[in-house]
Amino acid sequence: MIIDEATPRASARIWCGLGVLLLAALLASMDVSILFVAGPTISEQLSLTPAQWLWVMDTYGIVMAGLLITMGCLGDRIGRRRLLMIGAGLFGAASALIGLAPNGELLILGRAVLAVGGATLAPSTLSLIRTMFERQDQRRAALGAWTVTFTTGAICGPILGGVLLEHWWWGSVFLINIPPMVLLLIAAPLLVPESARNRQARLDLFGAAASFVAVLGPILALKSTIETGPSVVTAASAAVGVAALIIFISWQRRARHALLNLSLFRSRRFSVGIAANTTVAAITGGVGVLVFPYLQTVHGLSPLASALCGLPPMAGSFLGAATATALARRHSPTALLVIGMVTCASGLAIAGATASASTAWGFLGGYTLLIAGCGATATLANSFVLDNAPHERAGAVAGISETSNQLGTAVGIALLGTLASIVYRHELTGREPPTRSVTEASVIASTLPGDRAAELLGAAAAAYNNGLALSAFTAAALAAVLAVIIGLLLFTGDRYGSR
Repeated sequence: MIIDEATPRASARIWCGLGVLLLAALLASMDVSILFVAGPTISEQLSLTPAQWLWVMDTYGIVMAGLLITMGCLGDRIGRRRLLMIGAGLFGAASALIGLAPNGELLILGRAVLAVGGATLAPSTLSLIRTMFERQDQRRAALGAWTVTFTTGAICGPILGGVLLEHWWWGSVFLINIPPMVLLLIAAPLLVPESARNRQARLDLFGAAASFVAVLGPILALKSTIETGPSVVTAASAAVGVAALIIFISWQRRARHALLNLSLFRSRRFSVGIAANTTVAAITGGVGVLVFPYLQTVHGLSPLASALCGLPPMAGSFLGAATATALARRHSPTALLVIGMVTCASGLAIAGATASASTAWGFLGGYTLLIAGCGATATLANSFVLDNAPHERAGAVAGISETSNQLGTAVGIALLGTLASIVYRHELTGREPPTRSVTEASVIASTLPGDRAAELLGAAAAAYNNGLALSAFTAAALAAVLAVIIGLLLFTGDRYGSR
């Protein structure tokens, strides 16, 4: 690795400013996972219908995914710090609306407003890291901290939610966002430098609309397929999304003020970074959604105990990101990226092989190794992406990166979650009473006599374990294939700082 010593090092103020950016990233990621533990209480207290609850869960991710690229471009135009502060204000206001919502309609509206605020936080923080840290080694360290913060938020959300629900009412899990956002609004002008604004560039409104539909269509189709199976509606959503994507790409090629510089994808390092980010999101999303039912229903852990099981993976994420950052100073980032993906594959293989064990320790060991590999891979992949971003387009590039994460998560949940569900239903075909999920089996078992309940729970646990194992092995194969592709594309002649 070659470091340009002439490039100025980041000052103490810049590193303190990074803390402000990490606070925003922590809250944005925590807000998604906190609903996993708070959901049942909210649904009961507000008497939500099943359809309303699905909208409460889905609105945030759907709206945010569709706006990430547009918000990134908006930050390039008006200033990324300004966009961060606008988003923080929206995030705090929406948290108050949700926490005090008296009914499902206002709760869903609040989640939509929260998504608009959330769509500003990820691309603005990521693009500000690009402009605040000129030295590549320091920028990679900052990206490692950013990656770990997102993982920490996702893991700590259920823990914090469980603690708050034991002492206060359900609205507290959202109102807790307000003090940190107030702190951010005070500290950002003091510690975070404003990036240069490209006032001459106009916001491509047509491109923004087309990108929103292009992202929204496939996500809606995937979510609908997961919930109800294939249908005319899912096919239509996918078709509209594909058509919008074609229109978007065609428009970007000739638009004077395009949202995206499509020539970025000619860089192998940029494209590999996006592909690695998408794959990591698919793996963690697809396997992660299966972990809580596994711990709570199969192994009988309480919600809080199962949330605390996320602490070792959180430590693994920190270790992976820190190790990748340190080693990248002297070794090939491409080689380290390949090693990161191989680590992911190894962790998934261990998790799959131990899913049917009598205790969860083996699975948690494999899952921790997976998250460690993901921490290393995501840190390096984000560096590959942002290293290719010109300062004036850093927001748009960050928006692309975060959109790939959202799409990867949706695809991972659809692919791996559906695969586990197919195995579960196949193995329990013909068994009475019929169950569609291991959670439903647990509920039904509570109404049956002791012997029948034990038999049903045993069969359901075995079927779920087999489905989880197959999903883990499939994800391991995907990670291994990507490692080979990355090596073939980039390994020859890779040097630090090469494009």
